[in-house]
Amino acid sequence: MAIAKMNAAVLTEYRKIEWKEVPIPEIGDEEVLVKVGYAGICGSDQHIYSGEFAPRTSLPLIQGHEFSGQVVRVGRRVKNFKEGDRVVIDPVIPCGRCAACELGCYPACTSLKLVGVDMDGGFAEYVKVKENMLYAISDRISDKYAAMVEFYSIGFHACNRAEIREGDTVVIWGGGRIGQSIMQAARTKTQEVIFVLDVLDKRLEIPQKSYENVITINIKKMDPLEVIYDLTNGRGVDVAFEAVGHWEEVEGRPNPIVGCVKSIRGAGTVCVLGLSDMPVPLIMKDLIWREARIVASRVNHGEFREVIRHLAIGNLHPDVLISAEMPGYQASWAFSLLEKEPENYLKILLKFS
Repeated sequence: MAIAKMNAAVLTEYRKIEWKEVPIPEIGDEEVLVKVGYAGICGSDQHIYSGEFAPRTSLPLIQGHEFSGQVVRVGRRVKNFKEGDRVVIDPVIPCGRCAACELGCYPACTSLKLVGVDMDGGFAEYVKVKENMLYAISDRISDKYAAMVEFYSIGFHACNRAEIREGDTVVIWGGGRIGQSIMQAARTKTQEVIFVLDVLDKRLEIPQKSYENVITINIKKMDPLEVIYDLTNGRGVDVAFEAVGHWEEVEGRPNPIVGCVKSIRGAGTVCVLGLSDMPVPLIMKDLIWREARIVASRVNHGEFREVIRHLAIGNLHPDVLISAEMPGYQASWAFSLLEKEPENYLKILLKFS
């Protein structure tokens, strides 16, 4: 009997994606087969593409951990989903056995795996996943917007880690994908001023298209600490997020971590998300005198339901973040655009059905 085939964007070598035929995955008793609708390209996907995740990633690999679709086949032990259900997939797979997992802190799992990173993912016409990774999608959410749920879950998890409350003022260092996710998530939790910092004006224009009381600062043109302290009457913000990672040094400006610490009030919170191996010259005195708190945030911890609820009632605005939509066979071109024109392309969605 012939093996059924599908098309997929396969990373065959680092920096080389091929559109090719591969077998449709066979599902187990507790798995479902999902026909992928849309899949988003994440910053992590770009790092994988360039080889920065090696040797964690093995090739060939079908990337993609932000995607939505429709259930087309279910294993015989699947109980809560059926053919035809519209779903999104939480790609996080904790081991369940390490010290962090025993404490219920699954994002800190020492053996954490993700669909599309450690195994084939959503840059394909079909993907298989465990039933417990599925979330049903409201009819009020389009397939395209559903593909943004995982993306938003990162921002919501960061806000929950930072314990943002109504009345908090916020600064986000970095207006890229993660910074925009945090900004929109933070707006569901506080109506006070949110500062967004970046070096690209086009990224700073994005939050102002849909939200009020957002102040954007190009740190090449203005001293962010002066602006923040001036507009908070010398108090500083309640919560600062570092969402830059590999930062670009700007003369006369602090690096993002130092800037975050210097921008918060006494007893404020810094939440760090930017993945970088760059050392940070943090002066601990600045932290200690504020008796501040630094927390880290990684992936999500079940925030999918929170995201789906806010998407369904219109509190989130994915339309201002999606720069382009392309067919799956143009995945290689999409990666090229994100790398060469970061000022013009923030989020690209690939369409597979």
